[in-house]
Amino acid sequence: MPTADDTHNSDLRASRRVPADQVRWTCRPEDLPFETTADLPAGESIVGQDRAVRALDFGLTVAQPGYNIFVAGPAGTGRTTYTQSRVQQVAAAQEVPSDWIYVHNFQRPDQPMAIPLPPGEGSRFRREIERLVDELKDSIRKLFASEAFEAKRSGVVQTFEQQANAIWRDLEGEARRLGFALQRTPVGIATIPIAPSGEPLADEQLAQLTATHRQELERRARALQENVGDATRKVRAIEREAKEAVQELERSAVLSVASHAVEALKQYYAGQERIVGWLDRFLADVVERHDDFKDEAAQQPQLPFMARRAEFTRYQVNLLIDNSQTQGAPVVLEMNPTYYNLFGKAEFRGEFGAMVTDFTMIKPGAVHRANGGYLIVQARDLLVAPFSWDGLKRTLKSREVRIENIAEQYGLFATATLRPEPIPLNVKVIIIGASMIHHLLYQLDDDFPKLFKIKADFDVDIERTQTAMVEYAQAIGTICRRQGLLPFDRGAVARTLEQSARIADDQHRLSMRFNEMVDVIYEAAAWAKSEGSSVVSAPHVVRAIEERIRRSNRIEERIRDLIRNGQILVSVDGSAVGQVNGLSVLMLGDYAFGRPSRVTARTFVGGRGVVNIEREAQMSGRIHSKGVLTLSAYLGGKFARRRPLSLNASITFEQTYEEVEGDSASSTELYALLSDLAGVPIVQGVAVTGSVNQKGEIQPIGGVNEKIEGFYYACKALGLTGGQGVLIPHQNLRNLMLNDEVTEAVQDGRFGIWAVRSIDEGIEVLTGLPAGEADDQGNYPEGTLNFLVAQRLSEMADLLRRFAPSRAEKDGHGRDESAEQ
Repeated sequence: MPTADDTHNSDLRASRRVPADQVRWTCRPEDLPFETTADLPAGESIVGQDRAVRALDFGLTVAQPGYNIFVAGPAGTGRTTYTQSRVQQVAAAQEVPSDWIYVHNFQRPDQPMAIPLPPGEGSRFRREIERLVDELKDSIRKLFASEAFEAKRSGVVQTFEQQANAIWRDLEGEARRLGFALQRTPVGIATIPIAPSGEPLADEQLAQLTATHRQELERRARALQENVGDATRKVRAIEREAKEAVQELERSAVLSVASHAVEALKQYYAGQERIVGWLDRFLADVVERHDDFKDEAAQQPQLPFMARRAEFTRYQVNLLIDNSQTQGAPVVLEMNPTYYNLFGKAEFRGEFGAMVTDFTMIKPGAVHRANGGYLIVQARDLLVAPFSWDGLKRTLKSREVRIENIAEQYGLFATATLRPEPIPLNVKVIIIGASMIHHLLYQLDDDFPKLFKIKADFDVDIERTQTAMVEYAQAIGTICRRQGLLPFDRGAVARTLEQSARIADDQHRLSMRFNEMVDVIYEAAAWAKSEGSSVVSAPHVVRAIEERIRRSNRIEERIRDLIRNGQILVSVDGSAVGQVNGLSVLMLGDYAFGRPSRVTARTFVGGRGVVNIEREAQMSGRIHSKGVLTLSAYLGGKFARRRPLSLNASITFEQTYEEVEGDSASSTELYALLSDLAGVPIVQGVAVTGSVNQKGEIQPIGGVNEKIEGFYYACKALGLTGGQGVLIPHQNLRNLMLNDEVTEAVQDGRFGIWAVRSIDEGIEVLTGLPAGEADDQGNYPEGTLNFLVAQRLSEMADLLRRFAPSRAEKDGHGRDESAEQ
């Protein structure tokens, strides 16, 4: 027959027991205003991210510098998909930006010129220049091959030849008068003495001349040689004049031919001052280098084809950005934001064992392609790519994009290379990343707040309202249409919403981690299709969820086997002093589950206080160590206001071989400690989770569903008794979204959940004894657990004083002995 104490103990536990209808939120299909998702209109808006949507829309409307956008939030919330979709919508209504071309700089060949053109005009201008060069090649070659030009050229040459011949005739007459003849040799003009008959004097004849005659001959030879030098200089000057006259004739002729073709282009591009100026320099260069346009068969036949072709590279047009097919402003999503992929590069090619480049090998980067529009990059990819982040900041601050060779900055020697003219930049950069990256950049990078003034913060979950649920269903319907999946009936949608709340760990919120939800949708549709169903129903969603768990819970099942076999010591029946089942969550990448661990406490006389064995063994994390120190402060504040707290206590997680982190077991450890101090056993069928503060208030923890389910399956493995359950913080009631099996066990009374607000409430559930409240003198009523704890601590203090004198007494005794000596 039950006693009054048994009835009281039962009442203590029953008052804290959570009703079965509070352990899970259940979505009623009849509350959803549709039959299947096929009945819902298609929509592209994101669900429940009003803050992020408003911030993104505002950032896209501000055109001033510095209003770039950082889209923050966890992965899987739809941040990238929505951002790209929204930016494309905004960009479609904006103007198409200019084309950009690079052309040869005739004044500074190492600095190619960047010239903007209206959209589509870049490719046209390139074709026009190609046609112009081909036309000039043909026209100039025909010009030089024409009889009329050859006649003019011959006339110019003949005029100068007559002048040169006259000089040579005068020189030859002067030489004969002086008794010499002139003979042209490879090394110059030689003077040869001649006889009156005009025949050259032989060496024998010269030898027979008198000394006076030879001296006179040598004097006349010197005079003649001076005349030869003067004549040679005059002839060379005439040859130069002749060559220049021929060149001038050719330039004049080429100018008359080329100017007509170039003038037509100048008229078409009259509104483009830089194009007109470049065409003028183009024409001047063609006239100056007209030899390059002569017949290739006769023009430097010794040069290879590559060298001949390079002569005309200077007249090509490098179409860097072609927006002829662009609709609206460009939107560029750069998935690999390396330095060169962002800012472009000048490529090199091998020629005759050397690496060469020219302006036609300049390639654009994502910043060039996004100029006049939007550039979207992932924060992590941008930050891990060397030089990319610093380069992007420089580009945004200077508002121009430069193409530079980063290897040159770190080389030992400066190399000759191209310095392309920078292009003015008008781009809005959108970086997508985790909130922590935003916080770190804001704190550590002085430029970041100036350049990224808009933060679009995507939330991980949203408030569960009727409107939100319908929008969620609409999003499911949109996914089904886009992917060609079977429609979801409202029962399937209801189970999907429940799973969303489970992922959010909140009965009143829905998860925005769409990656996980989309996987459930895909897999449920696959199971429905395999069964030949026309719609996806609730059992298909349930099966998809169960199969996902089945694929990942091998380790969890192995731990259950170890508990069942007694290799992991867990008691789920009876009671024990100083021992309680704590709960923890193991994260295995894509899967998390709870497991029970035995927490024990031993107390004995001493003055060291509470010892955390994990901390002593360096297996305790900082948060867990903080929790142990907190419970020590709780003991001191509650039981040592009028007497010293004199005890030694050790607390540990049994059979734990990895680091213990987190403070969710601090209340568990405190319950074990109080039990051992009071000598009152704790019910082993009730596991505990929850952190505690110095005032003894229970604080909420994470992973409450996994912890409850983990202990349920441990009890199931060892045998359910109907009295087992979990003690949780009262604040975690809204986080309960237990699976179907555990919910059913709670409803049937085979498993229980108790919610408490304080240590006193929790110890009453675990021991069946009232905790007791202190009176004005700090004394607790007899028969309460706190009375037993205070009594034991008082006994320990007396024992410590009896067997361990204070240090002061020892020091005083030592001084007396010294005086006697």
